[in-house]
Amino acid sequence: MRELRRLLSYLGPYRRDMFIGGLLVFVETVFELVIPVLMADLIDVGVEHRDLHYIVGKGLQMGLCALLALVTGLLYARFAARAAYGWGARVREAQYEKVQSYAFSNLDRFETGSLVTRMTTDVTVLQNAVNGGLRPLVRSPVMLVMGLGLSFWMNAELALIFVVCAPILALILFLVVSRVAPMYSRLQKAVDRLNNVVQEGLTAIRAVKAFVRGEYEEDKFQSVNQELMETSQRTFHLAVLNLPAFQFTMYTAIVLILWFGGGMILEGGLQVGELTGFLSYVLQVMNSFMMISNVFLLLTRSLASAHRIAEVLDEDIVLTSPEDPIRVVPDGSVDYQGVSFKYHDDAKAYALSGVDLHIKAGQTVGILGGTGSAKTTLVQLIPRLYDVTRGSVKVGGHDVREYDLTALRDAVGIVLQKNVLFSGTVRENLQWGDREADDETLWAACRAACADEFLEKMPGGLDADLGQGGVNVSGGQKQRLCIARALLKKPKILIFDDSTSAVDTATEEKIRSALAGLTGVTKIIIAQRVTSVMHTDLIVILEDGRVHATGTHAQLLASDPIYQEIYASQMKGGEDHGGPAAQRQEA
Repeated sequence: MRELRRLLSYLGPYRRDMFIGGLLVFVETVFELVIPVLMADLIDVGVEHRDLHYIVGKGLQMGLCALLALVTGLLYARFAARAAYGWGARVREAQYEKVQSYAFSNLDRFETGSLVTRMTTDVTVLQNAVNGGLRPLVRSPVMLVMGLGLSFWMNAELALIFVVCAPILALILFLVVSRVAPMYSRLQKAVDRLNNVVQEGLTAIRAVKAFVRGEYEEDKFQSVNQELMETSQRTFHLAVLNLPAFQFTMYTAIVLILWFGGGMILEGGLQVGELTGFLSYVLQVMNSFMMISNVFLLLTRSLASAHRIAEVLDEDIVLTSPEDPIRVVPDGSVDYQGVSFKYHDDAKAYALSGVDLHIKAGQTVGILGGTGSAKTTLVQLIPRLYDVTRGSVKVGGHDVREYDLTALRDAVGIVLQKNVLFSGTVRENLQWGDREADDETLWAACRAACADEFLEKMPGGLDADLGQGGVNVSGGQKQRLCIARALLKKPKILIFDDSTSAVDTATEEKIRSALAGLTGVTKIIIAQRVTSVMHTDLIVILEDGRVHATGTHAQLLASDPIYQEIYASQMKGGEDHGGPAAQRQEA
């Protein structure tokens, strides 16, 4: 309940709509409860005395009450819809905003499919709880209290039947809710797994087709889909048991009331109109019990979804700006001082261990190393995508933890190992680097990244549509557009994480020449090819998360056996391509 109350705080301006909706339900219920009293008088007075004027008067009063109940019901629907869907929109927005502030380590705790489910299906469950549950939540207690009161007022003896039926109905509700409550959490987790499989299958659809794995993916989808179906069947099979149980109890109560009420009429202790009105209250009271049970089922499922949403909103952000941050990065110098890092506190081994490294501002540094040597991890510490476990990383002479996160990351441009483009035009993607960049500036960045070669041939040029995820361009073209986007940031530190692997050597040489003309920018190049880093000011060789050696191309070629092996295997076609040197170069 705590999570649900917390989420209700996001109602904001829609709190008024929910209050008005509840008030309208109360008024509607009162009008409906007056009708049986009027009906009893109509039968016992008007019909018995054949007073047509009295019958018409009571009939008009009943019609007016019914009309007013209809109007208030329609108005309730309008306000309830505004409250439910407005609230859902605000909760989704709050989740999305929170996820944007997550650090990489926070994102590691949630699967993408699960986050999608929490922002869609779980929010929809909450919306349905308000849209479908507010009316019975207000209506059922009012009908129950007033219905019981009026029924005891009309005939206390017959009303004792409710005293017998109420515990039975309460017991049925308790048994159903206690069994169904834990199943709703399992149901939502099954939806998570389905979303994960769908997302993975659609994202990698080209690889699936290339490896002819369509049947395998279909089987995998069928498995999670079957699991979701069976979980849903088990959950709702139990949830709907309350309806026949409640109906059985309700009709049993009606039979008992007719039996005892008929006897009382024969004995002269009850009038026909009173029994008719009493039966109306019986139906209303029993319906109120049924509505209460449905509210409990909605609430039970809502609590499961509210807990999942609250997990997203309550996630502690690992990386935040300090209270009085530094907002300007002086230069692009980078210092690693005794840096050790592991992704999780309970991890057995460090990804980086005892790294000491100094990179001067404006220097060009190349990083080589085999798979798992933590090359990417090393550079991710510079823009503080992760925090070091031990030691410190300094940029511009200050610990990265002293900077405002936005200022620090604005000063660092990264071309990721996995190139990411977004749906939209080339211009819209490039302007991620500089929102105000004009055409001349955009073309200049494209020329530096050698992206102008293919852009000039594309219909529309900068306004060409890239499609979802940049499907309309090749891998090498994606890399060049990502490089151009990073250049537009005009950063103090520029990181290339194996970002020229999909371009030919001639294009890579042109890009390298263009980058050499950038003065005052520290350039860090992670590469697999020696040719990509041999002209840099400093080459760093990583092995098993440690700095194995540093130096220029000439120094390392003369003294370091690992670099000699890499150089020999790539430049001279080494004899043992499957040996240690080749293995170290796998990426």
